[in-house]
Amino acid sequence: MLLQRVGNRGIRLGTLFDRAAARHPANVVVLDHDLDLAPDLGRRLTVTEIADLVDDFASRLWAAGVRPGDRVVVYKTNSFDITLLACAAARIGAVPALLSPKLDGATVAELVRRVDRPYLVTDQAKLDGELPAAVFGHARRVLLAAGDHPDARRLGDLAGAPRVAPVAVSPHHPTLITHTSGTTGIPKLAVHTGWTLQARYRPQATATALVRKRRPVAVHVSFVHSRLFTAMAIAVLRGFPLVMLADDDPRRVADLFARLRPGVVEAHPNTFMRWEGLADDPRRPLAQVKYFSSTFDAIHPRTVRRMLGASRQRMPLFAQLYGQSEAGPVVGRVFTRRRGEDADGRCVGHALPGMTTV
Repeated sequence: MLLQRVGNRGIRLGTLFDRAAARHPANVVVLDHDLDLAPDLGRRLTVTEIADLVDDFASRLWAAGVRPGDRVVVYKTNSFDITLLACAAARIGAVPALLSPKLDGATVAELVRRVDRPYLVTDQAKLDGELPAAVFGHARRVLLAAGDHPDARRLGDLAGAPRVAPVAVSPHHPTLITHTSGTTGIPKLAVHTGWTLQARYRPQATATALVRKRRPVAVHVSFVHSRLFTAMAIAVLRGFPLVMLADDDPRRVADLFARLRPGVVEAHPNTFMRWEGLADDPRRPLAQVKYFSSTFDAIHPRTVRRMLGASRQRMPLFAQLYGQSEAGPVVGRVFTRRRGEDADGRCVGHALPGMTTV
């Protein structure tokens, strides 16, 4: 804990891509989808372009009236720009509250009410097909990332707004709001500070320091989850190409991985189960993966064996972390292939340093 406190300046989401661009300006982020905020940018962007995009939309939020300390709820069609909007809000000292696109409109309206008069960034599809009219009464103002609505302001209309300098806030102030799964009712909101997110980031970044080759890091994790922000920060600050997936369809993923050859893959357990067939693909899309990572839930040993067996690396690892939205990772374990065995060999678990084996 003492080591976590020393030098912890907070994760600073608002300037994350500025710092990444200063270190590795030509590094890229590859998407499997177009951004609603900027579809013309395509699906292969440099971190320099993303830093400019975050700066641009931070200035548009400012022009729309958002100020330091304000809360900005983001509930829109699934896309990486959910994450970028969070960075944009944090850049001007606001507190982004990210709500899963899978939540139903009535639940979202209640969570917007609980956030207490926030700005709401959404899109026409959500307003037309999901959100009840009551949400306009719960929000201070409704802003549109895409589409049109007579009672909402389009962020696209604010293009060219004067750029605003980043706003520095205390690392102990809220910097991100996420939510729990809601399996027992209305999801609970979880507040993260810059300090707590950085405290999660630092040991994970230390563990990945052993990864020497800058192969792409492929991630299929909910764009509204706090884990995404630490995983993203590790990749871009170290100069690893980042592949952000909105779709986990095995056929599309196999095509993408066969072309990009990721060295690190992180996904939900259910996603890895869907990807078991990639182990049989003759193109060997998982052949270069050295590290697999999964959080959230337990994963079937068969799936772990299939993933490790599909790698052609000398000693691939499969890491599992368990925790809560409120606390981050608490326990973890690492699996390797047993020496001398093939893809159907048993996996052996190893405790992570400083963590308890589950």
